[in-house]
Amino acid sequence: MPVLGIDLGGTKLGVAVFAESGVLLSRDAIPLKNRKGFEVGQLITKEIKRCIASQSDIIKSIGVSVPGISRHKTGTVWAPNIEGWEDYPLLEEIKQIAGAISVSMDSDRACSILGEQWQGSAHGCKDAIFIAVGTGIGAGILVDGNILRGAQDIAGAIGWMALLKPYESKYMPCGCFEFYASGAGIAKFTRELLASDPTSSALRMYPSEEITAHHVFDAFDKKDPIAAIVIRECIAYWGMAAANLVSIFNPEKIIFGGGIFGPAAKFIEDIQAEATKWAQPISITQASFERSALGSDAAVYGAGFLALKKSKPA
Repeated sequence: MPVLGIDLGGTKLGVAVFAESGVLLSRDAIPLKNRKGFEVGQLITKEIKRCIASQSDIIKSIGVSVPGISRHKTGTVWAPNIEGWEDYPLLEEIKQIAGAISVSMDSDRACSILGEQWQGSAHGCKDAIFIAVGTGIGAGILVDGNILRGAQDIAGAIGWMALLKPYESKYMPCGCFEFYASGAGIAKFTRELLASDPTSSALRMYPSEEITAHHVFDAFDKKDPIAAIVIRECIAYWGMAAANLVSIFNPEKIIFGGGIFGPAAKFIEDIQAEATKWAQPISITQASFERSALGSDAAVYGAGFLALKKSKPA
């Protein structure tokens, strides 16, 4: 019997049906279209109902990946990019329409490393870390085959890594690491640099507030000097953060994913070289740095794996 994986992102909902063998049977993406609060919950339950009704075989189990914090004790979700989701009772809403079908839920960072462990770059690994760099930054941490969640399910919020001093109040909403090296951070850092550095740059053709990380990567490929400064800084931050994770957790692999990797995948060797300067010298030689094999589907595969694990007896 098939299982259903649901991946709630900041802008879209991913829905995938997997065979018990792990084969992907169907995959859909539904834009959120500025939905807020219970409207997002309604969209999720509507799509789950549609999938249950459309499958010729009974859906055996449902796995759900959510952004932010998935609270295991209460089944509620804190999702910073969705208005009204400070403590949203998503698990209960899904269970109400799922009937006898089992439901499990976890954070997108946890699901991403689970997806990679199941069918991606971490296959066969018991200790691996998925660094997700998109609008924000988070890490799915696999230790001895288990997801590390922390006392309040917040482990892996590495956007708050302190990588630069002194502290500045601008780090408060997202953290130092995320401020400079996330997708949104790359754009913010570029705007700051354009305002303070008179160097000629093709990036000045865009209104400042419209500059995105992808504009910066395009400019970098064209040898733009401002873009080069920004990307070099990002490589340094990504390398320092990876070094800290290697030194603390001694993983087999560091896997880079999210929308920025992507265009930043070509810098993984440079990131590893930077990390080697900072990390525990034995651990870093034993850690492989790789790009996600599943790309933007890592979390929905992880949600499918959650469902598959739930459907099998312990």
